Amino acid sequence: MVNFYRGFFKRMIDITASGIALLLLTPVFILLVIALYLTGHHRIFFVQQRVGKNDKIFRLIKFISMTEQRDASGQLLPDAKRLTPFGKWLRGSSLDELPQLINVFKGDMSLIGPRPLLVHYLPLYNTEQRKRHLVRPGITGWAQVNGRNAISWPKKFALDVWYVQHIGFLLDCKIVLLTLSRIFKREGISQQGEATAAPFMGEE
Repeated sequence: MVNFYRGFFKRMIDITASGIALLLLTPVFILLVIALYLTGHHRIFFVQQRVGKNDKIFRLIKFISMTEQRDASGQLLPDAKRLTPFGKWLRGSSLDELPQLINVFKGDMSLIGPRPLLVHYLPLYNTEQRKRHLVRPGITGWAQVNGRNAISWPKKFALDVWYVQHIGFLLDCKIVLLTLSRIFKREGISQQGEATAAPFMGEE
């Protein structure tokens, strides 16, 4: 039953749920696009390469929440300085994640799974941590409902790997319910002293 869910039914749920959500949330998308434009964002979407299932690289889509301000040498300023007030609200409400429904519908992602991370982290994982890439990454996941950005990288990866080893329909339902709870409570949005999370520097 677990293999059937993991190999077929989970993907069918992803396609159906993301397709319906994209249709129903079209008015919300339009309102957020207008709000971003009115609050001074010159671009609406943030598109970045991330690592998916079996280390496949894909282009993740989010609503943009930061400016592209740079210092005198042309380097991007720290996240905290580029995060706009509306962008901070957007990120705190998790509405910036909505365009990832497109990634789910396409098959780059799942609704539930380890969060897709930056490409340059790939050489930094140990063998155990790399197991998080055995499944499609998700919009939300077991690590997100157990601390999100507020927990350490080793803890986050351990939770990701545990999820990979215990995927099931009831677990995914539990994660959905816990995700809704965390969104309303606005928990775990950032690590202490960071706008989001500190960069992963390798095995700790």
